[in-house]
Amino acid sequence: MTAQEIYEGLKSLGYPVAYSHFAEGDVPQPPYIVYSFSGTDNFSADGIVYHQITEVDIELYTMKKDLEAEGKIENWMTENELFYEKSEYYIESERMLQVNFETEV
Repeated sequence: MTAQEIYEGLKSLGYPVAYSHFAEGDVPQPPYIVYSFSGTDNFSADGIVYHQITEVDIELYTMKKDLEAEGKIENWMTENELFYEKSEYYIESERMLQVNFETEV
């Protein structure tokens, strides 16, 4: 899956989406999604990269628990055959909930 396909897929869920972060002063009201490519977990053979694997972090920011928004992301990832791990954090300083989806493409 390409970077453009990830962006378009997340955008199709109906929430504002940005790579890495929104510009200062341009942060939308939650819920919104931020995604980034956090690294690689490549498979090697004969000393070279045989299969390139990119790690992707998708973060959902909400003011309160939003099962509908989480479900949309989960369904999109499942439909696109993306295995994911999910974690959740409360950001005290922002009074926001952050739900992280980690996957590889």
